[in-house]
Amino acid sequence: MADRSVALQKPSAPSSPVHGGTQQATVYRILLAISFVHLFNDSIQSVIPAIFPILKDNLFLTFTQIGWISFAINFTSSLIQPVIGYAADRRPTPILLPIGMCFTFAGVFLLAHAHTYLLVMLAVILIGLGSATFHPEGMRVAHMAAGMRKGLSQSIFQVGGNAGQSLAPLLTKFIFVPYGQIGAMAFTFVAGAGILVQSYVAKWYHGMLKAGYTFKKRTAGRTLDPARRKSIWNATVVLVVLVFIRSWYGAAISSYYAFYLMDAYKISLENAQIYIFLFLASGAVGTFFGGPLADRYGRRNLIIFSMVGTAPIALVLPFVSSFWAGVLLVISGFVLLSSFSVTVVYAQMLHPGNIGTVSGLITGFAFGMGGIGSLVLGNLGDVWGIAHVMIAVGFLPLLGLLALLLPSDRTLDQWSKE
Repeated sequence: MADRSVALQKPSAPSSPVHGGTQQATVYRILLAISFVHLFNDSIQSVIPAIFPILKDNLFLTFTQIGWISFAINFTSSLIQPVIGYAADRRPTPILLPIGMCFTFAGVFLLAHAHTYLLVMLAVILIGLGSATFHPEGMRVAHMAAGMRKGLSQSIFQVGGNAGQSLAPLLTKFIFVPYGQIGAMAFTFVAGAGILVQSYVAKWYHGMLKAGYTFKKRTAGRTLDPARRKSIWNATVVLVVLVFIRSWYGAAISSYYAFYLMDAYKISLENAQIYIFLFLASGAVGTFFGGPLADRYGRRNLIIFSMVGTAPIALVLPFVSSFWAGVLLVISGFVLLSSFSVTVVYAQMLHPGNIGTVSGLITGFAFGMGGIGSLVLGNLGDVWGIAHVMIAVGFLPLLGLLALLLPSDRTLDQWSKE
């Protein structure tokens, strides 16, 4: 498909505002660029859990302190991201894209040289600020470049982030085990590349805004009856809770399951990382296919399947052999994260015209609240032992039954058009 958009034909003097709902072409070069930056951003974020075993040994940290580090980066994003999204919906600011990566660059540089617990905390907060700045505007760019293919654009955008997160165990195996903490310096080059690509995307974004692009608003937004408004916000709360639950379970696997493997199966740190990679990599694949699957079987149905389908796997995972643990991690990663992009699109349809705010709420606040899960799990790991923690978190996906409370796709489509 041609790489063009209505607004870019005459950027200096558009005949009329260009709306997200009427843009005719999908701008794949921008979607791919913002997806690659999402990969850069989340691969750097994945440095944090990847370096946990190294920090634990170097700084003699407890599981509770590791939980606080995870909490710091996630909670930073959860507090700032919706605020930036809200501000961006009212005054889009393309320059925030490269600025966010500058925060990330500073954070990863400091992390490589941090020799105290407090410096590590400062470094991860800077990385969290960079991520919080990137995601809302990145979502808006993906929405803007999507044309009429919103679901596909979210899959392309989100798969970059989940692919970046899946690199964490490989970073531990091939960088942090042989080179230690200083290996984080390699990611200053990744952040530098991100700044360059973000500058290019920001220039396109600015051109679109100058050409008159505006995001479609709900035409009847001011006249919704109280019952409809309440139903919309109830659905939003359910979505946030579901992403919260998904984040808790994901945090348990990505941050602590390696310790469980080392304790229960006597697997080395390097080999334990392969299991985490299998979970996260299959999750990235699930993220990409989630959009097309939702188009075929329904957004609500996929969200329900994603959460409830993970439950039986999560319950038996702590009791199987190491071989079957690898197999189940592949299946659960795909199933759990197949709804990742779908929940974002669902939320955007609930609140048309508030792309940044809603995206910040779903991928920022709700996902960032997974940091609370990491903190709680870290404390429980010190008190109960990591084996008991992994058994307990297996019950979390059962709460995915709350997805049954979401409005049907037909109802959602009707609401989004009003």
